Parts: sequence; C-alpha cells; structure tokens
Amino acid sequence: MSRPFDLTLYLVTDPRLVQIHGEGLRGLLATVEAAVKGGATIVQLRDPDAHGRALVEQARALKALLAPLAIPLIINDRVDVAVAADADGVHLGQDDMTPADARALLGPERILGLSVGNPAEFAASDIGVVDYLGVGPVKATGTKKDAGAAIGASGVTAVRALTRLPIVGIGGIYGTLAAEVIRAGADGVAVVSAICAAPDPEHAARALLSAVTAAR
Repeated sequence: MSRPFDLTLYLVTDPRLVQIHGEGLRGLLATVEAAVKGGATIVQLRDPDAHGRALVEQARALKALLAPLAIPLIINDRVDVAVAADADGVHLGQDDMTPADARALLGPERILGLSVGNPAEFAASDIGVVDYLGVGPVKATGTKKDAGAAIGASGVTAVRALTRLPIVGIGGIYGTLAAEVIRAGADGVAVVSAICAAPDPEHAARALLSAVTAAR
C-alpha cells in the first residue's frame, strides 16, 4: 500500500517557466518552496529537457526540500529517476511504461499516478495498481505539447463516474476553472503555469487552494 497523499493542489514543474523568475535549479527550488508555503500539497518534477544525471540531481534537491515538510515528490515518466532519488512516486502517461511494470520496479509503498484523457483511455488502462488518475487536459494548454484534446469539466465528470480512485484535473486550470473542476468530481487540481509562471508563486498557490477549498 502506498503512502498517504493529498491531491488538493498538485504542482507540476516546468523548467522554462520557473527560469523567468530565477536561474536554473535555484529558480526551480525557489518556485517550489514558495508554492508549498502557499499550500501546494504534492509536487511533480516534470522536465522533458533534462536527462539522466541532471534529472536525478533536480529530483534529489527537491526531495531534500520537500521531505521535511511531508510533501510527496512525484517524478514524471521516469521510474529509474524516482528510484535513484528516493522520490515518493511516479506519474505515467499513456505511452509510458505500463503501470504493472512500473509498480514492480517501484514496490508497493511508492505512489503511482496515471494520465487518463477520457473514458476510452480509462477502459484501455490497467488501473489495478494505480493510486490516482490525472484527468485532462481540462482546457487546451501549451505546457505539454503531446496533450490530447481538451475535455472540459464534463470530461472530468465522465471519468469520475467510472472509478473510485482519487482524480486530479489538469490542463489550463486557473482561478474559477479550479472550482469548476472540483465541482465536476475531482479531488484536486494540478497546475503548471498558474504557479510556475506567476510573479508570486506563493500568492498564486494560496489563491488556488482557496478556490478549491471553497468549491468542496
């Protein structure tokens, strides 16, 4: 059984956006630290431009920051990086390693998430070993080039009807849309640019958390 986790406000990092307000790894760490102060409850390291050693170094730096705060660190796609950095879990896309293979490598205690864009993807997915689902994109987004078509809040509701697993809505979520996604049945919202590109990530996180809490 995986460790407890809270999907309420799920920060997904973007290395290009955090460098607008910082420099390299320092920009990443400062952004994440501010977001957590503002109420982010879980953090995913996603950096498609970093490979091997650089990605492990980023993961270890984030783990050192987040572990004392009891905030789980999730690694996007890379099971090997998660194990090397002793991260708390992995989030898989539809084209990544199968959940069963990932679970075999991760063991029972790490968190395993899976992206599901619609009911058809849900039906085709092996969710038996998955701890939560990322559902979206809710709205069209430029932060993930291979994201599918926007599903809207109604798409979140459609997936919600199919499973009791915790789900987090993702994709173009800002302000009022966060509340709409929660009312559609999501347990939390995952955001990238709404925090990473914000001039004040702490304030942005606090506002999103407030919107989510009010919608429950």
